[in-house]
Amino acid sequence: MIEVQNLYYQYPGNQENTIKGIDFYIQKGEIFGFLGPSGAGKSTLQKILIGLLKDYKGSVQVMGQELDQVDSAYQEKIGVAFEFPNFYSRFTAMENLSLFRSLYSVEMEDPFKLLEMVGLEKDGNRRVADFSKGMKMRLNLCRALLNKPELLFLDEPTSGLDPTNAKMVKDLILEKKAEGRTILITTHNMNVAEEICDRVAFIVDGKIALIDSPRELKIRKGEKSVRVEYKENSTIQSADFELEGIGTNHSFLRVLQEKEIETMHTLETTLEQIFIEVTGRELS
Repeated sequence: MIEVQNLYYQYPGNQENTIKGIDFYIQKGEIFGFLGPSGAGKSTLQKILIGLLKDYKGSVQVMGQELDQVDSAYQEKIGVAFEFPNFYSRFTAMENLSLFRSLYSVEMEDPFKLLEMVGLEKDGNRRVADFSKGMKMRLNLCRALLNKPELLFLDEPTSGLDPTNAKMVKDLILEKKAEGRTILITTHNMNVAEEICDRVAFIVDGKIALIDSPRELKIRKGEKSVRVEYKENSTIQSADFELEGIGTNHSFLRVLQEKEIETMHTLETTLEQIFIEVTGRELS
């Protein structure tokens, strides 16, 4: 779906490149996450892939076409939800969606069904000026899905959402993946990336530091051991055991048989810990 080779981008008036020799690909039907702190180059890269920034160096092919050569038909095939959505605040949610719907020539989704998907079906006739940030973010996702896009760009899709609505949005993203859509997420929220991304790329200072699936990264960088917490003499004790040969580890088996187990889990690392280890940078 996307193939990028030796990509460089420099904003007019800047002395240095913002994007510095990036290579990656994204398969059709994949959820791919670009992770990194603010100012890392995520938004610039997203704008290039959307087609807003064309004066790049290198090759950026999307759906088999070089991006600096595509016409307006490309915009009919993609959906975009920026982190800070803009709507006509005096219009209702339904009026906003109907207006944006009229700008396309392709087959469109039913706006009311989209509102239902994100829990806004009762707010379709409310003015957007009265919406909270979380409601605007959900409406923004509706707008991005209006034209049934093959390729979906989501910038911080769960920003401003409470846990219930964040789960709703993540479930909807996974549903669109199951339909065959390709989804590119830019975020600094490592938990979201761990939960829904097939692969992630760490980007810092305009370069990609690492690409792989969250699972493979955590296995590769984590400790191959299990921590067991158990109750003994009214206090919580813990013991770590190597995964290799754990089925015949007599000490491990004795703890399981003789102690009151509280918790047991592998000592895998987190994406955030891996990011700091690989890049030497914090996410904030």
